[in-house]
Amino acid sequence: MHREGTHRRSAAEQLWPNCTCCRAAANLRSALCRARRVGSAPAIDIADHSLALAPSLSVDFHDAWDSAHRIVSGGVTDQDGDSLVADLSQTLLPGWDDEWLLLERGRWDQLRLYALEALAQRFQTDGRHLSALQTSLAAVCIDPLRETPHRIAVEVHLAEGNVACAVKRYQEYRRLLQQELKVAPSPLLTRLVRDLPRT
Repeated sequence: MHREGTHRRSAAEQLWPNCTCCRAAANLRSALCRARRVGSAPAIDIADHSLALAPSLSVDFHDAWDSAHRIVSGGVTDQDGDSLVADLSQTLLPGWDDEWLLLERGRWDQLRLYALEALAQRFQTDGRHLSALQTSLAAVCIDPLRETPHRIAVEVHLAEGNVACAVKRYQEYRRLLQQELKVAPSPLLTRLVRDLPRT
């Protein structure tokens, strides 16, 4: 999680939260000793009181984080669009419920939401409607109440001429907001479907 590394004491407390400080420190020393005997190159750099992964190791989360940052800042990435959406759709350490992870997971969820929305808008601008729709729906899965990905989906349907699908998406979102929060979609989203030609 921390590219810059972490203090030994902090690592010990996080890895063995139910142990005393002394026991956790002993467990960490033992684990580090065993780790040195595995593989040809060390996986962990130890400097003074800090621990970090060796620079030779690649972490998929770091790669996905960097790609998301590039997308949000308007940059380009070498990664294929579909694999990028798949990476951004991944929950951070699913199945883990450690308290320290809540903040990190929240930070990742916000970054990947913005990245997926930016990517969906890029796909839409390029006329890649299916990719835009799937990417916006990936963002909806992260936060179903967030309006931006719903709006992008409505816009994609309208760009394709699928008026019924656009209205259906809007109505489903409006119902969800009403049930969960007792609020309505923004005027911006409402205008997209309100101004459609009627027969």
